[in-house]
Amino acid sequence: MAASLGPAGVGGAGPSGFAFDSGLEIKTRSVEQTLLPLVSQITTLINHKDNTKKSDKTLQAIQRVGQAVNLAVGRFVKVGEAIANENWDLKEEITIACIEAKQAGETIAALTDISSLNHPESDGQITIFTDKTGVIKAARLLLSSVTKVLLLADRVVIKQIITSRNKVLATMERLEKVNSFQEFVQIFSQFGNEMVEFAHLTGDRQNDLKDEKKKAKMAAARAVLEKCTMMLLTASKTCLRHPNCESAHKNKEGVFDRMKVALDKVIEIVTDCKPSGETDMSSVSIFTGIKEFKMNIEALRENLYFQSKENLSATLEVILERTEDFTDSAYTSHEHRERILELSTQARLELRQLISVWIQSQSKKTKSIAEELELSVLKISHSLNELKKELHSTATQLAADLLKYHADHVVLKALKLTGVEGNLEGLAEYACKLSEQKEQLVEACRLLRHISGTEPLEITCVHAEETFQVTGQQIISAAETLTLHPSSKIAKENLDVFCEAWESQISDISTLLREINDVFEGRRGEKYGYLSLPRPMKNNANLKSLKADKPDSEEQAKIAKLGLKLGLLTSDANCEIKKWEDQENEIVRNGRNMSSMAYSLYLFTRGEGPLKTSQDLIHQLEVFAEEGLKLASNVQVFSKQLKDDDKLMLLLEINKLSPLCHQLQTITKTPLQNQVFLKVDKCITKTRSMMAILVQLLSLCYKLLKKRSLNVYILQR
Repeated sequence: MAASLGPAGVGGAGPSGFAFDSGLEIKTRSVEQTLLPLVSQITTLINHKDNTKKSDKTLQAIQRVGQAVNLAVGRFVKVGEAIANENWDLKEEITIACIEAKQAGETIAALTDISSLNHPESDGQITIFTDKTGVIKAARLLLSSVTKVLLLADRVVIKQIITSRNKVLATMERLEKVNSFQEFVQIFSQFGNEMVEFAHLTGDRQNDLKDEKKKAKMAAARAVLEKCTMMLLTASKTCLRHPNCESAHKNKEGVFDRMKVALDKVIEIVTDCKPSGETDMSSVSIFTGIKEFKMNIEALRENLYFQSKENLSATLEVILERTEDFTDSAYTSHEHRERILELSTQARLELRQLISVWIQSQSKKTKSIAEELELSVLKISHSLNELKKELHSTATQLAADLLKYHADHVVLKALKLTGVEGNLEGLAEYACKLSEQKEQLVEACRLLRHISGTEPLEITCVHAEETFQVTGQQIISAAETLTLHPSSKIAKENLDVFCEAWESQISDISTLLREINDVFEGRRGEKYGYLSLPRPMKNNANLKSLKADKPDSEEQAKIAKLGLKLGLLTSDANCEIKKWEDQENEIVRNGRNMSSMAYSLYLFTRGEGPLKTSQDLIHQLEVFAEEGLKLASNVQVFSKQLKDDDKLMLLLEINKLSPLCHQLQTITKTPLQNQVFLKVDKCITKTRSMMAILVQLLSLCYKLLKKRSLNVYILQR
């Protein structure tokens, strides 16, 4: 029984002990992210001016915040104590931190208990207004103790992932040495359970990572493991069926080797240990080099002695040297090659002119020299921008042409046919053609990496390049095995699995190309596909896959009704968005993205739109929840520009949104075997609640922004 490395909650559940630990991590993260906005509200309350008259509304808000903090701390402490009981080596440290957090929560609750403040008998009562120092100390103690618990819990999670990886490796070693089908089935069943556990742990970790580069690396490693699990099954069965076949053994060894590398990569990411000799991917990207070079020359406007002319010249030469990957490529057209060389020469000339003016400006502080320097900076920036456009056009055109040319997978079909026919001559011919196709795709990935524009996309390009490189060789070895044993059903199934992996990667390149174009054209907010989340493979008959229970007419009606309400809320949100003059405002962007995704969910309930399966829906909901948290963060930043009462009103709304986001994330990760309808129902209900709050937030933020602008205008007059 194998495991899918897709997000938890769609595949089978892991062992009960694992599910408990994973739940602890989710609960700890959820309570932590509930506490932080509340602590921000405490800061707002502390900063209330002493001479400001406190309205009943303000006093009630203060009381609610204090109670909410204490309740959240109580939940946090319970989770912390549960973690401590499961990890005796850290129990004492976690327990002490939990006690401190509890004390801080109770202190805050006591100091904000001001319900009787207006009564005469409460004159001697100590409150937030009479003892600001006390509440500041309590807030600091709370943050300190919560941080301690989270750091210790993080160590627990890392230890769980390492332990899980070690179990997977140990079982893989047994699978490599197995000699009988019966023994293989038993060990592979255990391997499947262990991979489920590892999938859930690493999936949670991937979602927690703040560094987008690490998140992309984790996604790539998990994608390898997800696809290789199926390959390992069929490759091992083929070896057992044909024990004396050299190509079958070569095919199987390739799968095991790639899985071991991916497992090691996961551990490098979670422990933050980079092996010696590993190069930083950003150092090989032309676009990154151009970006840094432009920053350096623009810095000359402020500081003429920022760096030496030798450094600038050397930096440009490194960038232009990397363009040789394009000009030396056999797949670059003559027109593109000539244009790249022309722009490279122009950039060198522009830099020489800039250096000449730069040297003059260091000795002559005249206005004309300063203007000439500015003009030189603008000229070389323009030349480099033109070079970027040409490189982007070259790489994307090559990739698009290859995708179109290989869309029908003629070579793969021919290899399958020569295999079942036992045609060795045909195998040699089409293996050569596949190798040529592989080199073309690898070259396209290398060029796309240079112009990807972001580190996560750059990592995805590297992953695609490695996948084509390895999978191409494995398809050939699998085809050779089938050609030598044309009547073997398992050899045919094995070749099908590797061909499917190739087709899947071709599809991923299409999505990757779209994302690279979006970044280049400035459409970063739009989401297409889910490159960071591995998709299940089609050929999974041998896996314990989820068989969705088909909803009955009553369930379908309920989903349709929920979807209709969601569609109406989407319209409301769009109306609020249109009111904003600044359509590039971060809050508006978040709102627009959430509204667009919610509309896709609405179409899903009607059986329409881009989301085809419940797995697609879960992926979309994860992105939706992340966007909701980004919105909450941006609204919180905006609230800092407002007066206390307005700020408090906005923060209370944020405090409704953030928990819903975390609850939605938890639901998407919760396994519900054969209860897909129940999960979809819960998710859409949460999404509808979030959209209702989004509409309120967009309206409130717009009004407060107008109010603030009016106040600024009045003050200026």
